[in-house]
Amino acid sequence: MTGLGYRGEMAGWDISAIHADFFEVAPENWIRRDRTPLYKLLDSGRPVRLHGVSLSLGGQAPIQHDFLKAVRELMIDISAEYYSDHLAASGDAHQLYDLFPIPFTESEVIRVSDRIKEVQDVLGTRIAVENTTYYTNTGDMSEVEFLMRVVERADCNILLDINNIAVNHKNHQQTDLHHFVTKLDLHRVTYMHVAGHEFDQRFNLYIDTHSRPVEATTREAALRLHELHNIPILLEWDNDIPSMVTINQELSWLKTSTST
Repeated sequence: MTGLGYRGEMAGWDISAIHADFFEVAPENWIRRDRTPLYKLLDSGRPVRLHGVSLSLGGQAPIQHDFLKAVRELMIDISAEYYSDHLAASGDAHQLYDLFPIPFTESEVIRVSDRIKEVQDVLGTRIAVENTTYYTNTGDMSEVEFLMRVVERADCNILLDINNIAVNHKNHQQTDLHHFVTKLDLHRVTYMHVAGHEFDQRFNLYIDTHSRPVEATTREAALRLHELHNIPILLEWDNDIPSMVTINQELSWLKTSTST
């Protein structure tokens, strides 16, 4: 299965002509708002999955139960079986709509996994957490060790972002894609994200822009996991969104076997 992150810029597209098996949206964009576009996606025969941006699982502010109840209502309304958010902080007093890293420490494993448990208790269902890009961080364990310690203690799932692993490896020369994946419990992975990234000379860093085609090594790694473990792949393209023709071409490449 191959999915697409649905964005507002795609509202004028012919939904039936998009070569995706499922869609993903941010629930924050649809709570207490007109859901007609979501119903059109569902009417096309494809399910919709929810991927949030504002839980701030790594933040310090209390978990917002009212927001989670609204998410649950949305899940029921559109029959969404999947809800995920980022293993990161995104603001406390104010929602910053950016992602900040969590120190890779045992104390943070305990604190953050407890927050995830609270989220799951309110929702009445298991969620998935996404591994994120980070441009600086501290801690005494690797990213993948931290991720697995959190998800095992919280008993939650993983939304595996292959592009984020690639970006972090390029920037920090630590765990590469192959070794990262070997340390995962793949039974916890609900699906994968792939996207494009760019090098920013101002910071001498690769930036997770979601504004470029998927890099070949990222695509091949995702296809290999799909073939071996039947894990779906979803394309994210959030900035400088191209034509539907280009998106469909990207989606078609995500359906091509690595052995051909």
